[in-house]
Amino acid sequence: MDFSVVIATKDRREFLRRTLESLERQIEAPPFEVIVVDNGSADDTRSVVEAHAERVPAVRYVAEPRPNRGRARNRGVKRAAGRYVLFCDDDVSLPPGWLAAHAVAQTGDDCVVNGPILNVPSYAATPAPTFANYSRAFLCTCNASLSKEAFFRAGGFDESFDLYGWEDTELGVRLREAGCHWKFAWDAFLWHVKPPAENTLEIESRKAIEKARMAGRFLGKHPSRRARLATGAHTLNLLRARYLLPDTLLAFYAGLSTSDAPEWLRRLSRGQLLDALYARELVRALDDGDGR
Repeated sequence: MDFSVVIATKDRREFLRRTLESLERQIEAPPFEVIVVDNGSADDTRSVVEAHAERVPAVRYVAEPRPNRGRARNRGVKRAAGRYVLFCDDDVSLPPGWLAAHAVAQTGDDCVVNGPILNVPSYAATPAPTFANYSRAFLCTCNASLSKEAFFRAGGFDESFDLYGWEDTELGVRLREAGCHWKFAWDAFLWHVKPPAENTLEIESRKAIEKARMAGRFLGKHPSRRARLATGAHTLNLLRARYLLPDTLLAFYAGLSTSDAPEWLRRLSRGQLLDALYARELVRALDDGDGR
């Protein structure tokens, strides 16, 4: 077995089904298995995985009932038989050459490969990657591969990151410190399906707040200048969050983002609101000392 595709999922049966179907359509791929880690689903995720396993024996179901992305992926990697681990999310659509592109890009135990992530509103949208999809993130688990040896050498995911965000960035820091080098493979792109109905303001606001709390935890482990810039924890932004983002301004952004204003203005207001929520919660997380 060359590659083990590890997917952590929770209550996303229909998205997961489409992801597994796109894995069935891979061409010119090396031998691979698929490990789906059910991270406490209340829906029939297990039956979806088992149905695919009847057609493709290399699809395996693993249960991790405690909701925690890092914990779920750690468990999946422990069950992996491949030399390389390939992470993707449960709401992606994979081009037929995705896995083969990762295989071509991989060069050994010290190589971390990331590919372009194209956010699209539906499965019908299949654009080609552009320079706007380039990222310098060392490890983004929506689309990344690395050797199992490097993963364990770096210590795997820190399971104290129990909310949304930064657990893959934090592991990326340790992989870099462990001597791994980074590669961006343009051919290893995928489509990240984000329907507007699934990305409500309520959901995105919760994620912004959770991500800020986990940024505080990340900075507690890696208090470098690079980490502060990446998380927005630099002086000017923190001052802005403390003194220039009153509740009235956030209420204005929230109202405008759900109004009958032109779409570009609603989108701009939504972005400003989410940024403000993140910045204010980041200050609280840093004041608390550990992001809890």
